[in-house]
Amino acid sequence: MAAKALTKTQIVAKLAEQNDLTKKQSKEYLESLAALAYKSAKDGFTIPGIGKLVKVKRKARMGRNPATGASIKIPAKTVLKFRIAKAAKDAVLPAAK
Repeated sequence: MAAKALTKTQIVAKLAEQNDLTKKQSKEYLESLAALAYKSAKDGFTIPGIGKLVKVKRKARMGRNPATGASIKIPAKTVLKFRIAKAAKDAVLPAAK
């Protein structure tokens, strides 16, 4: 079974421990990073070595209502995606030899 993802509290505690900060300082830093990402997402937001937030336009397409089986048109929309940096991908998923 896979390990559970870290919670915000656990991330704050680890950042505080590794960087000689208080948990309050660590939490404020994490929250300011998130706020900066929200404000900058429309133009693209990059965290070097981890990845970037990008806006992606999705085309209109046909879908199916699962309850009735009727075909429906799903309109075009813009969504936010996170693209993983190559360095992060290679660190987590080593290349097969």
